[in-house]
Amino acid sequence: MLPINLKGKKAFIAGIGDDQGYGWAIAKALAEAGAEILIGTWTPVLKIFTQSWNAGKFDASRKLSNGEMMQYLKVYPLDAAFDKMEDVPEEIRSNKRYMDVSGYTVSEVAEQVAKDFGKIDILVHSLANGPEVKKPLLETSRQGYLAAISSSSYSFVSLVAHFGPHMNPDGTVLSLTYLASERVIPGYGGGMSSAKAALESDTRTLAFEAGRKWGLRINTISAGPLGSRAARAIGFIGSMIEYSKANAPLAKDLAAEEIGHTAAFLASPLASAITGVTLYVDNGMHAMGLAIDSPAFHPAAELQPV
Repeated sequence: MLPINLKGKKAFIAGIGDDQGYGWAIAKALAEAGAEILIGTWTPVLKIFTQSWNAGKFDASRKLSNGEMMQYLKVYPLDAAFDKMEDVPEEIRSNKRYMDVSGYTVSEVAEQVAKDFGKIDILVHSLANGPEVKKPLLETSRQGYLAAISSSSYSFVSLVAHFGPHMNPDGTVLSLTYLASERVIPGYGGGMSSAKAALESDTRTLAFEAGRKWGLRINTISAGPLGSRAARAIGFIGSMIEYSKANAPLAKDLAAEEIGHTAAFLASPLASAITGVTLYVDNGMHAMGLAIDSPAFHPAAELQPV
């Protein structure tokens, strides 16, 4: 048996705001493997997240296979749209959801984590935001496009740049991408498809640069659709899930824990020679070039295996 053992490892997961989504699933899988968890949550939802945790609203989701509850060492406010405090506009600083919080830029969080716990071993980027995601690309403003790139892809570069010096050699960095980076997904707009393409390209470049500079491995997981709270902002996530289930080689629902397990593998010594990779965890949807449930085929059952 080849166990995944991450005992003694510290993992910082950026982008957890509730017990849904792939960030949570990854944190839980890493905890199952023995890693200690640090969480970066979007500054405006920090209070809600900690209150929900303390009130036991996440208890059912926190339960590990051994019956224990997933714990975190510390939760940090994080707004990955800003690298340092001087980048934060006055309207953000004076916003009531930010006024009572400090140290939430990427550089500040990285420094605070190092101050609190020393070097970490695993860094997870589970961040994405496109303010105009419901708009077609042709109707996306320059501001909306650049906001999507900043929050969803440059934030990854920034995290690696600022956390890299505070990571142990042989550490691993993971992000989450989506098939829209290379295939047209009508309705997934606002520059988000461009942001995912940039994220995958940056994964390869960072694998070289951070590999040579700090000995880190950099990979991204191209995950299939999941009906999380964040994904519902797209507006048609249910249809995306049904489409994938109808057309993927594996005609089943994709479970968040499957992405978590993949992340645990990539973070482990079992993946010690894997870097610069976009790894598809989508029931094989990326391999398809034909929608077998298309009305163009009558009946679609003719394309099913006998």
